[in-house]
Amino acid sequence: MEKYGFSVIIPAHNEENYIGKCLAGIRRAAQQVAPEKVQIIVVANRCTDRTADISRKFGAQVVENSDRCISSIRNAGIRAARGRVLVTIDADSVMSPGSLREIRKMLKSGRYIGGGARPKFDRMSLGIAVSSAYVAMKLIPRMISSGGFLSGAMFWTLRSSAERIGGFDESLVSLEDLDFAKRLRELGKSCGMRYGTLRRSYVTTSSRKFDKFGDWYLLRNRALTKAIFTGKDRSAADKFYYDVR
Repeated sequence: MEKYGFSVIIPAHNEENYIGKCLAGIRRAAQQVAPEKVQIIVVANRCTDRTADISRKFGAQVVENSDRCISSIRNAGIRAARGRVLVTIDADSVMSPGSLREIRKMLKSGRYIGGGARPKFDRMSLGIAVSSAYVAMKLIPRMISSGGFLSGAMFWTLRSSAERIGGFDESLVSLEDLDFAKRLRELGKSCGMRYGTLRRSYVTTSSRKFDKFGDWYLLRNRALTKAIFTGKDRSAADKFYYDVR
C-alpha cells in the first residue's frame, strides 16, 4: 500500500562522515514537495559506526542488511518502500534542493519512465577530470549498444516500474546502476516513454575514492578498472567498493 509520495533509498556502509549531509539534502528537497510524504530509507549494510544512529536522528527508516552486493542492498530498500516514486542516491552524495520537485514534474508529464541526474564532484583536479573522461570513454560502447546516453548519479522512477523490471540485478556486484538504467529505458520504449535526465537539478558526490586511492588511480590501474566494468568480478569490487575503509 502506498503511504508516501516519495521513497528515497540510500545504501550505506559505515557512512557516518557523509550520511548527515545526504539526509540534510533530502530534507531540504522535501520542503519543496510535501515533507510528510517523503519516506527516507537508509539500508545500513554491515555498519559498525554511527550510520544508523545518525539516520534515525534525521527521521529515516533504517533497514539492517548484511549482503555484500550493492544490487541486493538497493533491492532491500525497494522492498521497504511505501512511496509511489522511488529515488535512490548514494550516501556520499547530496541532491540539490529542487530535485524531488523536478522529478515529480517530469513523471507527471507522462513522457518519462524515469531517469537519472548529472553528477558533480565536490572537488576537481586534472587527475579527476582525465580519469572521469577515461571511465566515460569505456562506458560509451555500452551506452551506444543500449541506445544512447544514460545518466546516473541518482535514479528515479515509479515504484511500479522498478518492480516491473525486477529491481536491480543481484548477479552484478558493480555497474548495477547502468544495467538498471538500460532495463528501465527498454521498459519506457515499450510504453512510448523516454529515459530522462534532470535538467536543473544535480547531485554533488564526494571525491573520496580519489582521496583514498589518488586522483590518477583509475588510469594507473586499468586492469582493475576493466575488471570493475565486467560487473561480476568480486575481487575487483571488494578492492574498490566493499572492503574500502
